Amino acid sequence: MAGQQLQEAERGLVEEARLREAPSDPATSAAAERFAALLAEVAHLGEVRVDSDFFHDLGADSLVMAHFCARVRNLPDLPSVSMRDVYRHPTAGGLAAALVDSAPPPPPEAEAPSPSGLPRAPVPATAPAPPTGRPHRVLCGALQLLAFLGYASLLAAVTALGYEWISAQTNLLDAYLRSVVFGAALFVVLCALPVIAKWVLIGRFTPRRFRVWSLTYFRFWLVKTLIRSSPLVLFVGSPLYPLFLRALGARIGRGVTILSRSAPVCTDLLTVGDGALVRKDALLSGYHAVDGVIETGPVTLGRGAVVGEVTVLDIGSRLGDGSRLGHASSLHTGQTIPDGEYWQGSPAQPAEGVFPEPEPARCGTARRAAHGSLLLLSALLVYLPLAVGCLDVLLSRMLEGSAVLRGGATVLYADLLVVTVVVFFGGLLGALVLLATVPRLLGRFVPPGRTYPLFGFRHTVHRTIVLMTNRKSLTRLFGDSSCIVHYLRWIGYRLSPVEQTGSNFGTGVKHESPFLSRVGTGTMVADGLSLMNAEYSSTSFRLSQTAIGAHNFLGNRIAYPAGGRTGDNCLLGTKVAVPVSGPLRHDVGLLGSPCFEIPRSVARDSTFDELKEGSGLGRRLAAKNRHNAVTMAWHLLTGWLFFFCVVLLFTLAASQYPVWGTAVLALANAVVLPFTLVYYVLLERAVRAAHPPEPLFCSIYDRRFWRRERYWKVPSETYLHILDGTPFKSVVWRLLGVRIGARVFDDGCFLTERPMAAIGDDCTLNAGSVLQCHSQEDGTFKSDRSALGAGCTLGVGAFVHYGVTVGDGAVLAADSFLMKGETVPEHTRWAGNPARPVLDERDRGGAR
Repeated sequence: MAGQQLQEAERGLVEEARLREAPSDPATSAAAERFAALLAEVAHLGEVRVDSDFFHDLGADSLVMAHFCARVRNLPDLPSVSMRDVYRHPTAGGLAAALVDSAPPPPPEAEAPSPSGLPRAPVPATAPAPPTGRPHRVLCGALQLLAFLGYASLLAAVTALGYEWISAQTNLLDAYLRSVVFGAALFVVLCALPVIAKWVLIGRFTPRRFRVWSLTYFRFWLVKTLIRSSPLVLFVGSPLYPLFLRALGARIGRGVTILSRSAPVCTDLLTVGDGALVRKDALLSGYHAVDGVIETGPVTLGRGAVVGEVTVLDIGSRLGDGSRLGHASSLHTGQTIPDGEYWQGSPAQPAEGVFPEPEPARCGTARRAAHGSLLLLSALLVYLPLAVGCLDVLLSRMLEGSAVLRGGATVLYADLLVVTVVVFFGGLLGALVLLATVPRLLGRFVPPGRTYPLFGFRHTVHRTIVLMTNRKSLTRLFGDSSCIVHYLRWIGYRLSPVEQTGSNFGTGVKHESPFLSRVGTGTMVADGLSLMNAEYSSTSFRLSQTAIGAHNFLGNRIAYPAGGRTGDNCLLGTKVAVPVSGPLRHDVGLLGSPCFEIPRSVARDSTFDELKEGSGLGRRLAAKNRHNAVTMAWHLLTGWLFFFCVVLLFTLAASQYPVWGTAVLALANAVVLPFTLVYYVLLERAVRAAHPPEPLFCSIYDRRFWRRERYWKVPSETYLHILDGTPFKSVVWRLLGVRIGARVFDDGCFLTERPMAAIGDDCTLNAGSVLQCHSQEDGTFKSDRSALGAGCTLGVGAFVHYGVTVGDGAVLAADSFLMKGETVPEHTRWAGNPARPVLDERDRGGAR
């Protein structure tokens, strides 16, 4: 009852606001009439009143309103309109009243103050680096290829030496001790290699600018690759990881806890004060790329600062002592959070409410040292000897291949066929059994609601559960099908009662405790959901239930915190910052960071509602299940075939080892990468030839949508990130159907529908950026082409939706979300979630 009264009160306030926003002066009235006429033209409506609500009265949707905003921006005599403005003032009269003569002229970009009102942090101001031409790209690519071949040869030589030494063992104990020594030596070498390379090739990172594909860039890329492939990255969240960063030059204080697996690169420019906390999926690499130029700069976290999940800290950003940056937020270049303040948003701005975190616990240096030592001993005495021993056995069996070959290749193929089938499919079944038993037993040792110190027994148990139950391979296999519900319940999710749709969850779902993850009936999740069941401080953690209401729809890349203030029948837009304070929202939509309310649904999204119910639903669902089952079978079959081919390659190489020595193993190591590229490129082209991706507007029970799900699932795309930052990635993108221009720098972009994306010459795509040519809302699937013009830049973590056109030379700032249907004019800079032109202090993220 209270919630209903609150909703009625809110509706009354909205109606009062609409009346207050009615045009009162001639200039505002003229602008309102122009807005109404333009919307009537864009939406193909006969007449639009200035007080008609865009969504409730006229039935418009975000795609139509994005086109409306683009038309308005092309008229210099009208104020610029963003999607945020449209949702805040959903009438033509309200827009005119809010925007006409309401903002002072924007200050020059170089002189803009920081959103906090404080001076901006220093940013490198050196002269532009000279451009690099084709010879530089060829030379850089050749050096990167030589570096890869050298690393493959080094691994082959070390593996061969270790095998020969361990094979000389006299008994089982001797074999174990030799495995421990060899594993420890290999571990030390792989951990020391990036540290040595960094100090030899770079020295100290300083704020500077340099062109991609230059010799300076090659040294930078090599150090970055070695840092992020170090075994110590696997120890993220432990006291060993800050020691690794200190060895690389970072200034890390005492009692710092870092949970993000994205390792910083420009470590000398990273300063983290005592007791600071960085939560998972935070990006603070210390560099970004703009217009083909790498820029490095400082990132500073004060004492006791906390960085939330799914955040981006751009160069020149700073958190003051005791400050908090909320989840799904970002700090842009030069932004500073003052001491003790809580900010949220993209770009961040002062926020109300309390940042949720557990009370601190006793977790001193001795506890951290003991935990780190136990982790290191476990790796050296258990995990590494097991891995080395298994490798020894595998090489021994492979060397027997020479004898098998003398008896006939058919025998070899048959043996490998049986072995790989048993290992691949048996491992899948074994993993399912393991996930249903061991985590449930371990979960009894970590009851929710209590605060525990980090780096103790319960924290170790919790981390074990997290690592065991977040299996990307299994969520990819079962996602986008009816099986995903059964799999999530199998590992501990609470989903009852389930309204099966065949697309309840996508292929990317993760959590911190499956037993504390609850999703209401009828809720659908697009992809990239992260359930934040654990709250952290730098010394403690606490598990809490994370519950999502019934009949919700969640878009892409959403981090849902424990205590999220959303109830039933909500639409959570892509990259939304879920509120953790204020009233419980229900029957509304939420968009942006910081979030604001939008309509729960529009007329276009209800086009196929009749297909989601009625007597025909069971028949349509059964047909979708059959199609998805075939897709899953193809996914498994192609995965096993790749595994078989790789094992066969190394078996043949090992069989020739007595003749050719280390050279043949090095050749096998070198061949794996090009074979992987060729295999998955041909596989994707085969899937695409049968069902080419194209613009769609259809139900999730349409066969064309099922084919799109097959396109997403059967080919792999994770292998592409091996090529990040190299000129070879553009070649592979072109082979996969991307219409990509020349001289494109891709540092880690995701393209979901490759043939539907167009990327112009000289574009710069930063790490974590996404170009996604589709969207799903409830039971409706929408897809369209997107195009980036020449010289565009996508910032770190930027997300571009479908049906978007970005003009030449435009820049999308870090962590921005460019909504569907937007048109970005040439040589403009957009920022925010949702993205809008950087025109005035309001758009820079400052508080008004």
